[in-house]
This record gives sequence, structure tokens and C-alpha cells, in this order.
Amino acid sequence: MPSDLDPVRTLLIRLGMVVFLFGMLIGVLWLDREGLKDQSDGHMSFPDVVYFTMVTVTTVGYGDIVPVTSRARMIDALVVTPVRIFIWILFLGTAYQLALRQFTEVFRMAKLQSNLDQHVVVCGFGHTGYSAVKELLAKGTNAESIVVIDPLDDRVRTAVELGVVALKGDATQEGLLQHGAFLSCAKAVIIAAGRDDSNALILLTVRNLNTHCRVIVSAKEEENVKLFRQGGAQTIISPATYGGYMLAAAVDQQYLADYLEDFLTVGGQVNIVEQTVKDADVGKTASDLQPDVLLRVYRQGTILSPWEFQDGQRLESGDVMLLFRPVQEEKSSL
Repeated sequence: MPSDLDPVRTLLIRLGMVVFLFGMLIGVLWLDREGLKDQSDGHMSFPDVVYFTMVTVTTVGYGDIVPVTSRARMIDALVVTPVRIFIWILFLGTAYQLALRQFTEVFRMAKLQSNLDQHVVVCGFGHTGYSAVKELLAKGTNAESIVVIDPLDDRVRTAVELGVVALKGDATQEGLLQHGAFLSCAKAVIIAAGRDDSNALILLTVRNLNTHCRVIVSAKEEENVKLFRQGGAQTIISPATYGGYMLAAAVDQQYLADYLEDFLTVGGQVNIVEQTVKDADVGKTASDLQPDVLLRVYRQGTILSPWEFQDGQRLESGDVMLLFRPVQEEKSSL
């Protein structure tokens, strides 16, 4: 994931540049010290040169030390003045990056937060959270409807670059979830903190604040899936387990893994969509849904296969369908 230079590192680099420029000017003026005159005693010592460099670059200029030769004046005009301008630009740029830009970003985030409703909260922005957000954006989710929470600065900056609302902090804190991420009006929460124990604690905190939103948890260990289910998560995804399935499938089947990836990503040629039966579809059979292909129907806690619909079953109000839909058809229905 891309990230900016750390602010402390950036500040140290720029400070080093300023020190180098001051050192260079001091060396140049010391070599040409005969062209400078100290009005008090007429003698230019090394401390006098350092003092003259500082007050000249900062444009203070008390007039107690002045250039008296043409060469010294040319050095002041062609060397000292450009360095002075560059250092001031450096100072202003640093002030903008470390202060003004941060203030602007805080103001933007506060405005975005005030408009949050039916949004998605992503707790953890490692590789799993990052991939989830990228796919949500690719599928058309508004960036301003996604809230990312992560304790690491570089991950928060990466999330901001994607245009989503990003909060730095611990997703187990009720205050951050409630007042920062507005969890009470969230549509769904994705929990991918990177550790199952952290995910479990976040899950319990989320369920304590919002009992209605959909919760999706990433599980590293398959043995924790049951615990997450008991904690109130509707969907538990085990990346390691699914990855193992894909690896095993690829041993004897060359194209199956690629085809399965098509189902899950926007770039594929086919798509599986979940859709509640509309009033116009009540009473229809599986063949009536063409070009969509009916894969499964969820009806009052039971699962109906497409073969059952070949025996005269018809869709009923409240049914939830899984449909195999070509991408072109999916785009035209949006």
C-alpha cells in the first residue's frame, strides 16, 4: 500500500537541508570575510561571520556588519538572497504540511462524519481491510460512505488517499466507534484487525453498541469461527482457509481458481448477486429469470436448490435469491 514519508522523517530531512545551506553560506562568507566590515571594531571573526549569516538569511539585518566590496555585494545578491528565498519556501511548505494541511484534513473529516448514515465501518486497514475497501469502491460504494479505523499513521494516510473517512485509534474503544464512526447508524461493519483476539474484542464492542448492523469478521484460525458466530457475527471469512481451498483446487484444475475469482471481483466476466424477490417476481419459476441463472433460494431459514424449482416450485414474497448473472446484464440493471 502506498504511504507518504513519516512527518518526523520529513521534518528531519528539511531541517538537515537548512543546516547544510547555512553551513555552505557560512563557509562562503568566511572565505570572503575581507569583503565584510564590522562597524564596531573593524575585525571579522568566525563568530561575526556566523552572526552575519543568520541575520542576513532571516532578513533581520541590523547594519552592524555590512559588505564593503563589490564581490561581497555580488555574493549577497546572487548566493545569499536565493538561499534566503529557498529557506523561507521550505519553512512555509513545512508549516503547511504539518499544520495547515492537518487542520484542513480534520475539518474535511468532521464534515464527512456529520453526513454518515447507512455506511460501512472497516476496523483494521491491513492487507485484508485494504483489499475490502478497494473492492467496495470498485463495486460503486461511495467513498464517503466508508469509515476506516486503524491505529497506524501510514494506514490512516493511505485510507485518506482513497477518499474514505479515516480515523486513527483503537476500534475496541466505544467512544471512537460511537462518536467517531457513528456506529449506531452504520449498515455494516467489517472487522479485520489482523488478530483473532482483537477481532473478538471489537466484535463484542460493536454488538454492544449496535445489535442490528451486519457484522463481517475475518478469522485467522478456523477454530474461532464458532466463537465469532456466537458473538453475533453474521458472516465469518477465513482468508487462510479459503486460500487453502483455492490452492488445492488449482492442483488438478487449471482454470477453476481464475473462474472463482471472477465471481468475487469487479473485473470478472460473471457475477453472483444476492437479491430479495420483488413483487413482480413472485410466482416465477427458475426459467422465468433468464438470462440470470438461479443458484439458491433462502426461504424462512431453509435453503432451496435450483433443482427443487424444476419440480414446480415458485418464488414467494420474502425469498432471497442467489443469481448467476453476466457482468453485462449486471451493469445494465444498475
